[in-house]
Amino acid sequence: MSSLTDHAKNLLARTLCGRTPVAPTAVYCGLGTGGSDPTGLTGEPVGNGYARQRVAFTGTSVQTNAEAIRFSFTGAVGTLSHLGLFDAAAGGNPLSWGTLSAATAVTGSGTVTVNPGSLTMTGE
Repeated sequence: MSSLTDHAKNLLARTLCGRTPVAPTAVYCGLGTGGSDPTGLTGEPVGNGYARQRVAFTGTSVQTNAEAIRFSFTGAVGTLSHLGLFDAAAGGNPLSWGTLSAATAVTGSGTVTVNPGSLTMTGE
């Protein structure tokens, strides 16, 4: 997952130019149906237990999720094919987005899990 949003590109540009941007104090992961560089993740579910999940990263260069990220659902939300990172649990700024290795159909209550080490962030 290395598609940075326009907001994240601007943060990086300010950093490279010696200006201090306001970096996120926490990063949250969300699921959705699409994405683009200007907007980040699109098609996030509404209701049925869905909530963005806080994610902790580890690594010295390539960053990977340190622990499993679990999304719990109480009902159907459709097919989710993308993942995005944000600087807030709701609203906030999109940071990055990418496609899941396989789309997941959520047809009722259950959990979607992103295993430890399977979400990667690079500088590309």
